[in-house]
Amino acid sequence: MKKLTTAIALAISTNSAIAETNKSFNPDISIILDGRYANFQNNPEDYELPGFQLGGESGLGEDGFSLGHSELVFSGNIDDKFYGVLTAALHSHDGETHIELEEAYFETLGLGAGLNVKAGRFFSAMGYLNDQHEHSWDFADAPLIYQGLFANHLSNDGVQVSWIAPTDLFIQTGAEVSHDDAYTLFANFGGDIGDSHSWQIGISHWSSNIDARTSAAHDHGAEVVHTPSFSGDSQINAIDIVWKWAPNGNYKDRNFKLQFEYFDRQEDGTFEILGSDPLKTVAYDGSQSGWYLQSVYQFMPQWRVGLRYDRLDSDNKASNETFLSNVGLDNEGITPQRYSMMLDWSYTEYSRVRLQYNRDESYEQADDQIFLQYTMSLGSHGAHTF
Repeated sequence: MKKLTTAIALAISTNSAIAETNKSFNPDISIILDGRYANFQNNPEDYELPGFQLGGESGLGEDGFSLGHSELVFSGNIDDKFYGVLTAALHSHDGETHIELEEAYFETLGLGAGLNVKAGRFFSAMGYLNDQHEHSWDFADAPLIYQGLFANHLSNDGVQVSWIAPTDLFIQTGAEVSHDDAYTLFANFGGDIGDSHSWQIGISHWSSNIDARTSAAHDHGAEVVHTPSFSGDSQINAIDIVWKWAPNGNYKDRNFKLQFEYFDRQEDGTFEILGSDPLKTVAYDGSQSGWYLQSVYQFMPQWRVGLRYDRLDSDNKASNETFLSNVGLDNEGITPQRYSMMLDWSYTEYSRVRLQYNRDESYEQADDQIFLQYTMSLGSHGAHTF
C-alpha cells in the first residue's frame, strides 16, 4: 500500500520531483497540438442541453476539420521555495482562432508537514476530471455534466491550500477560495489492494453567491429571449470513484480503469433578462444533477478501447414557467443521456490518435457523432495525477 500511496502523493503534489531541478530563468516549455475531424448528424449550432444553462465552450464544437484545444505551457522552479506554471490555450470558433490564459499560478516547494499552497489561476480540485487538462482525458469531449455545470472546466482565480496526511492510507484534504466569493472543500482517499489493484474516492463541495452568470440568447420561433443573467446562491456536491487494475502493477502491457462521478447542484435566486424593456426579473429555484460512468481497457501495448455512459436530470422551477422553456432550463420531459465508444492508439506517451463515436440523446433529436482526434506533445511533460 505504501508504494501506491507514495506514487499518488508525488503525482498530486509534485514538490519532490520539482525540487530536484534548480534553474535560473530557463523554464520548461511544452506544446500540446490537438486537432480533430468531427461529423454530426444534426446541426451543431442547434445543440442544447434541456434543464441546463449552457455557456462558454459547452457546445459541440465545429463540424469538419478544426483546431481542438492546443496548449503552450511554461513551467519551472522560481527558486527553491516556489514553482510556477503558465498555460495559454488556443482553440478555434467560427473560423477564428482564440487565445486564452488557461492557467497562471505558483505553488510552494518543501513547506513540510504535507502542506502545499497554490495561488493564481488554476483548475479547481472539484471532482476528479476537472483539474486535468483536456489532452489527458480518455475521451475527445467532456462528460455531459461537466458541459452543463462548468462549460467543461471549473477554473479559479484564487488560493488553494492542501494537506496530505502522513499515513499508509492516502488522505488528502484541501480548500480553495476564489475572487468571486466562491469556496471549494475537497478530500481524497486512496490505497492499494494487493499488487494489481488501486483505488481512490473523492468528495467535494463548491459554494458561491453568484452575481450575473450569463449564457447565450435563445431564439424560440417568433419570440427572441435576450440574455438571461442569474444571481443568487449556488451549491454543488460531488463524489468520484476511480479503480485501476494492472497485472502485478505493470501498466505497460495491459491495464484497466473504471471511473465514476456524480454532481448535484442546487440554486436559489433570480434571473434578469438583459436587454428586455422593461427589465424582466424572474424568481428561480434550480435543481440539477448528473453522472457518468466510463471504463478504459488497454488490451495490448499502444492500444486502448473505452466505453462511457452519461445521464442528467433536472427539476427547475421559476415564478414564470414560460421563462424556463425560453432559456433552456425546462427539461422538456427529456432525460439527457449519451453513449460513447472510443479506440485510440499511442505510439508513445507523447502521441495519440483517437476514433470516437457518440450516440447523443441529450436533447430532442438524437444525434450520431463521430470524432477523429490527434493529440501530440512536444517538450517536457509532467506526470499525470492518479
